[in-house]
Amino acid sequence: MSTPAPSRTVRDLTGMLAHAAHVMTTRLTAALAEIGSSPRAHCVLYHAMEAERTQIQIAEMTDLDKTTMVVTVDELEREGLAERRPSTTDRRARIIAVTPLGEENVRRGQEIVDRVHAEVLGFLPEDQRQAFVDALARLVEGELSKPVECDRPVRRPRQSRK
Repeated sequence: MSTPAPSRTVRDLTGMLAHAAHVMTTRLTAALAEIGSSPRAHCVLYHAMEAERTQIQIAEMTDLDKTTMVVTVDELEREGLAERRPSTTDRRARIIAVTPLGEENVRRGQEIVDRVHAEVLGFLPEDQRQAFVDALARLVEGELSKPVECDRPVRRPRQSRK
């Protein structure tokens, strides 16, 4: 006979956040496919439009590893949405510049992202929506802003299989 698992004192926060992130990503991926984009491409273009930024700066902001960032920018260049250009402030650095076609893609993409976020938040009572967003932002900007150092590898959530 096995020993029962210990009782939880708090619901599985890690599991809930991981599941919510996975489901939000799949919703955004499906929705952004309407314009031939993806959450990753939208995020990179959006941050590149905000200010003159290098590939490394955008990779850090978006939690993308170097290889994924290179592949993403290569794809954006092939699609005519962005291009690598010399920085106006540092001749040694190259920035990611968004093309006019890319700017239109970001504008349309942001409308889609806002719609998906509104749909999801619409499942909460109206008086809880802003409190939820504020509480999550406080966690992400505070205690959950940076991963801790860990000697063990941390797995990324698996994609669902069909």
